[in-house]
Amino acid sequence: MSETLQTTDVAASDADLLAQTAIAVRAAGSALRERFGEVVRYQSREELMSALAANDEMALDILRPRLTRLRPDAGWVEDELDGGALPPGEWWVVDPAEGNVNHLHALPEWAVTATLVRENQPVLTAVHLPLTGETYTALTGEGAYLDGRPLHVSRTADLGLSIVATSQARPDEDEKVVRRVGSSITAMLFDALVVRTAVPATLHLLNVAAGRIDAFWQFAGARADLLPGALLVTEAGGQISDAEGRPWTPQSESFLAAAPGVHAEAVATLSR
Repeated sequence: MSETLQTTDVAASDADLLAQTAIAVRAAGSALRERFGEVVRYQSREELMSALAANDEMALDILRPRLTRLRPDAGWVEDELDGGALPPGEWWVVDPAEGNVNHLHALPEWAVTATLVRENQPVLTAVHLPLTGETYTALTGEGAYLDGRPLHVSRTADLGLSIVATSQARPDEDEKVVRRVGSSITAMLFDALVVRTAVPATLHLLNVAAGRIDAFWQFAGARADLLPGALLVTEAGGQISDAEGRPWTPQSESFLAAAPGVHAEAVATLSR
C-alpha cells in the first residue's frame, strides 16, 4: 500500500479513514524514533516538561495536518490528561507520544496513537510502536488487528492463573486515588498470578487485546490513555467496564478491561 496521504471527504468510508490514520501515526512515530536512544537527566521539573512538550510538538506537526485533511470538520483533542465527555460530533483524540517519559529515559514502552471519536464513541483507532514497527488498529464492528492479523483476548477463566496490569493514572494524582491504586495492587497480588505496574496504559491494553495479559485496570485516567485500548479490547472480544462492573464512559472514575473469563473475578477483587 502506498504511504501517500490522499485527501478524503466526509463520504469516505471509515475503513479508508483507518488506513490513512495508520499512515499518519507511522509517520509521526518515525520522527520520534530519530530522537530516541539517549538518556538525558533533567535538573528540574520545568526542564523535563519542556522536553516532553518538544516531543509532542514534533509528532503533532506531522499528525495535525494529516488528520485534519482527513476530517476537516472534526474537533481536535491533544491534551493527554483531559478526561470527561466530548461535545457532540466528531473528534480526533490524539496522544502524539504515549509513554513520552519512557521515550526520554530510553525505555522502549511508548507509542503514537490517534482515535476518531463520533458522538462520544470511538469508531476507529491506530496505535503505532515505532521501535518494533508494529501497528495495532481497530474499527467498530470489524475487529482488532496487529499489522493485519486478527487479535483475540485471552481465554483464561481463572484470575489465579492470570497476568494483570495497572498504570499510574497521572502525575500529581489526588491522594485518595493514589491510595486506591495501592490497595487495588495489594488485592490483586493476593488473587492474580502476576501483577505488572508500569506506564503507559495503552501498551497494557494492546496486550489485553492480543491475549498476552488477562486484565488491566486504572483509576481516574484520561481519554487519550483509554479510548484507543478500549476499542481494541472490545473489538478483540474483551469486556470493558468501570472497576465496579458498571458500563464505562470517559466520565467514569475507574476503568477495567479484561478477558470475559476473568472479568467478574477482577471486579470482585477490585471492589474489596
